[in-house]
Amino acid sequence: MQTGIIVHALSSRKSRRLLRLALAGALAMTLALLNACSNSNSPNPSKAGASGPAAPVTVALVEKKTVPIELRAIGTVAAYNSIAIKAQVGGVITAVHFNEGQHVKKDDLLFTIDPRSYAAAVRQAEGILARDSAQLKNAIKEADRSAVLLKRALISQEEYESSLANAEALKGLVQADQAALTNSRLNLEYCSITAPGDGITGQRLVDPGNVLKANDATLVVINQIRPIYVNFSVPQQNLPEIREHLAQAKLPVRALISGLSEPEEGDLTLIDNAVDPATGTVLLKGTFPNREERLWPGLFVNVVLTLAQRENAVVVPSQAIQTGQQGTYVYIVKPDQTVELKLVKVAFTLDDQAVVEQGVEPGQQVVTDGQLRLVPGAKVEIKQSAEEAEAPLP
Repeated sequence: MQTGIIVHALSSRKSRRLLRLALAGALAMTLALLNACSNSNSPNPSKAGASGPAAPVTVALVEKKTVPIELRAIGTVAAYNSIAIKAQVGGVITAVHFNEGQHVKKDDLLFTIDPRSYAAAVRQAEGILARDSAQLKNAIKEADRSAVLLKRALISQEEYESSLANAEALKGLVQADQAALTNSRLNLEYCSITAPGDGITGQRLVDPGNVLKANDATLVVINQIRPIYVNFSVPQQNLPEIREHLAQAKLPVRALISGLSEPEEGDLTLIDNAVDPATGTVLLKGTFPNREERLWPGLFVNVVLTLAQRENAVVVPSQAIQTGQQGTYVYIVKPDQTVELKLVKVAFTLDDQAVVEQGVEPGQQVVTDGQLRLVPGAKVEIKQSAEEAEAPLP
């Protein structure tokens, strides 16, 4: 009985081992088949690109042209002159002669201060001057008579000198009276507050009936905006290059206003005399004619400072430039409609164009769209670009 049990156990163990071996063999065959299928469906990428269907791409020509060397920054518009109008004499405002936001010219009347007390002061000064002038005339005559009498020995030297001193004293008094009259007339003129220059008035800060003190509150601010300034800052590294080009010729500045297609044109007129140590930038200022008054004080604008023109620069569309592990590159379309990867060195980018120092030649075609589907040697089919599709027929 025990012998039968032992034989049955050995038979079961042998069966399980055979089953394991069979399963292992089946698994190995399955993996081999999967690997073979994978290899047959995944050929060499470069060979696949060359033998597979052509990838649709858009292209552009490499061009040689003159391009500007520019610096770009954010600028702030500032008034050419900003004048805070204040009263130079005290009194009650009796009239306002302008509207807020009005264009005014030099010497236009802005405010009137009650002039009556100042007119009375002028008349008083005129009376004092007339009185002292009459006394001076009489004193001069007395001095002349004293000189004649002294020659005849009819008066003493002391009497003559006394009459002469009296005339000189009255001369000084008349001069003081004339100065007082001039000051009184000036105060009377100050009762009419006029614009010291051309510009646009801002908000009126006082109303008629208010009592003013001399040189106290600001009445209105006038900003001159024709011409006008744009202030902007550039990194200190650009300062030597800017100074070098400015020493040779005027540097044009463009101000690009948000929402407007046409920029304002001006010239660089100031390089500040110190670099800001907190930011490492230097302040520049451009002056603009602003004939259409599109630039307004406080407005933020994009500023483009043109330093020079780079002639015979090799230019490609910036979307053609790609970046990989080896650096920047482009895809060149060869005559057989396959692509070649070319490493390039980009000098700088201007708007939607890149200036390339080496790697491509004028007349070559570079891929501008569809690069993600490309590998070196891949076939391509050139499609019409969006710009060409939108261009009107000749």
